[in-house]
Amino acid sequence: MKTGLDPKETGKWLRGEGMEAGIVMSSRIRLARNIDGIPFLLKASVKEQIELLDHVNKALAASLLSNGKGIVKFEDLSPMEAEFLMERHLVSPDFVHSQTQRGFYATSGEDFSLMVNEEDHIRMQMFASGLALVDLWQKIKKIEESIAVSLPFAYNERYGFLTACPTNVGTGMRASVLIHLPGIVLTKEIDRVLRGVLQLGLLVRGTYGEGTETKGYLFQISNQKTLGQSEEEIVETLTKTAHQLINYEKDAREYLDTKMGNYILDKVYRSLGILKYARTLTSEETFNLLSTLRLGWEKIPNLSIAKLNKLMILTKPANLQFYYAEDMAPEKRDVKRSELVRESLADVQA
Repeated sequence: MKTGLDPKETGKWLRGEGMEAGIVMSSRIRLARNIDGIPFLLKASVKEQIELLDHVNKALAASLLSNGKGIVKFEDLSPMEAEFLMERHLVSPDFVHSQTQRGFYATSGEDFSLMVNEEDHIRMQMFASGLALVDLWQKIKKIEESIAVSLPFAYNERYGFLTACPTNVGTGMRASVLIHLPGIVLTKEIDRVLRGVLQLGLLVRGTYGEGTETKGYLFQISNQKTLGQSEEEIVETLTKTAHQLINYEKDAREYLDTKMGNYILDKVYRSLGILKYARTLTSEETFNLLSTLRLGWEKIPNLSIAKLNKLMILTKPANLQFYYAEDMAPEKRDVKRSELVRESLADVQA
């Protein structure tokens, strides 16, 4: 693969090792930056976009990311490789479908990635398993500062970092958690809880961010304000909210276990049975079944969060085809997907 990534492995942030990783699938911090003296992307010529790719490539080589890897030009990737990256959350849907001269970079562990010429000149992001926003901010801050040594970022003393969209001006930070809330959904409390989240000035989005649907009880919670708050304040607010959601979810699961234990256990084991024995599985069906299985993973021998997280990525259409190194029609994908799931869950007792 031209991306340099292993299609049979997934990112470190999917290992299920962090704080409250059974409920918080991942934490992410994204920073939007533009280069001083270069027009914003909507005004930049093709020549300027290409020059920017070169500038960023040189800056990466001189930064903390100087590991011999450079920017991969998106024009060199096939549509399926682009889809592969999007399914892994390494690039945005807008980036995949953009017509700009754009480039991509990711570490081998997929915990850091960077897009050049998406909406802003640079969009860098860092992931971690579980609830880890404080640690993530410290890590990405060091990387950002090492890149800024070579690239002067557009900054205004009054407004902060300047971005293409006014909603990102200031810190340019979007901090988020991808959180699994089946208990709150099944107790029919999700609307009330999410209204409370919105009242705190936070955003609720789908699994792949802005403009995407919520699937498999997974919700992305992120900050809305980037102006008037420091990065530390944003991280603190979101971390506190995540802890509240975790507690609500634990209470909801305890209620379900007490009042509807057999129903929930039946729901979990039905999902396991289908996953272990089905001969065809669609992508959406697999994702939803894995999500339900995640609700009761602790009660099932030889099942781990890491295994469920990995399958949620590898069973996506593009990832599945790269896993088997074969272009497939949808019908064949469904067959091979069920095969991969059966093999992965072979030692899990139904």
